[in-house]
Amino acid sequence: MDRLIYTALTSMNASMDRQRAVANNLANAATPGFRGEVFAVTAATLRDDSLEARALARGSVRGADMATARTASTGQPLDIAVQGKALIAFQNPAGGPGEGEVYSRRGDLRVAASGVLENGEGLAVLGQAGGPITVPRGFDLSIAEDGAVLARDPSAPQAQPEEVARIKLVSPGGSRLVKGVDSFLKVPGADGVDGVLPPDPTARVTSGALEGSNVETAETLVDMIDAQRAFEQRARIIKTARELDEASARLMDMR
Repeated sequence: MDRLIYTALTSMNASMDRQRAVANNLANAATPGFRGEVFAVTAATLRDDSLEARALARGSVRGADMATARTASTGQPLDIAVQGKALIAFQNPAGGPGEGEVYSRRGDLRVAASGVLENGEGLAVLGQAGGPITVPRGFDLSIAEDGAVLARDPSAPQAQPEEVARIKLVSPGGSRLVKGVDSFLKVPGADGVDGVLPPDPTARVTSGALEGSNVETAETLVDMIDAQRAFEQRARIIKTARELDEASARLMDMR
């Protein structure tokens, strides 16, 4: 009986974690460049000193759905939609320069008060040199197809735009990407240190456009209902186990 309750309880925990992942996907259905979280449940068996087996269920976010989403034109010169499978490299918000990178396809870029180029999440965009991109204030900015950040002095109408930096675009081909609870894509490395992807010179972007989220709202709502029902079924198992245990105790008391 103890094993039945243990299995049902761990399954309930996995169902709750699944609901959290589905809820996060649903909340980001309109977030530019968002990649839906892929949740998986795995079974495991524990054995103690008495060799009494206990089965448990573990649920966790295994990665992200990297399928491309629809692209819409915005007309904003700093909005970019990444083509193909490429990703934009951003500074890890949990560390400083040189302390790992995070990757995303969210391209709603803007210039912060400090002059750093960042996206809508406030993540600093990294250049191919490895540090955050800083742009001159008051200049007209645009982004070329290869990720070059161009600046033109508005006081000199005849001046040609000059490249001030180049956005680090990477392709994850052959690398393992993981998506943590912070929703950032990372490359897991040894000793808990995140890996770094090299720049991809063939990666291209479309300026003046944004890629949407690849989360399908209707499908995600169905997943949420399914996760809730799975939780309720596990709760019924625990209730049934209690009823069986009480019935067994009454039989033992009969004389």
